[in-house]
Amino acid sequence: MPAEASTDKRQAIVDALMDLASRRSWNSIEIKDIAKAANVSLAEFRDLFPSKGAVLGALSRKIDKQVLEGTTDDLAGEPARERIFDVFMRRFDALAPYREALRRISQDLRYDPASLAALNQVALNSQRFMLAAAGISTEGPLGALKLQGAVLVWANTMRTWFDDDDPTLARTMARLDRELRRGERILEQAEDVRRFTAPFRAIGRALLEGRRPSRRERRRPQEEGEAENPAAAI
Repeated sequence: MPAEASTDKRQAIVDALMDLASRRSWNSIEIKDIAKAANVSLAEFRDLFPSKGAVLGALSRKIDKQVLEGTTDDLAGEPARERIFDVFMRRFDALAPYREALRRISQDLRYDPASLAALNQVALNSQRFMLAAAGISTEGPLGALKLQGAVLVWANTMRTWFDDDDPTLARTMARLDRELRRGERILEQAEDVRRFTAPFRAIGRALLEGRRPSRRERRRPQEEGEAENPAAAI
């Protein structure tokens, strides 16, 4: 299958699933239904996607690409919260055509642990790039916490977005701002804990290596000015 034709068929399958999901429950949608709506054979569907969930993953990557292509350096000098806010709102704008479908899918999968775990992994992969677009590093000891925190901020805000009929998305923006501020506080607390426990972790590493901890390793963080720079422990 030529690359261009493959891309067109993948998009047709994504659109077909989203259209069906906006009108029917997730569990009632069969692969053959999607293939028929997308005007592709089951063989073509199988060649492009292994499951319905994989089609959702393709939608997520499509939205990721759309947001990333629209990313500029205009907010480079703004606080991290403002940069993330801008990226997330642009993502909501990109998802607008699929809101009803996503609302129903979210409701249908709310009590399906296996599906939720799979969707969480998709969301983690997506948020890795969203944070990168906002200039937020996800490397280092707190990287995983930042990623999962971004997923939770997104998921919590999305619940408000589903029912926000205001063209300006005022409720969504207010919820996103609250969630980001809460996430900032949690991250600051995690950085404080990591900074406070740094000497103990250094001592533990030294003991495991069978050597005596150095005076530097035994110092409290504030002795080296780490308390003035939260990033010093990362």
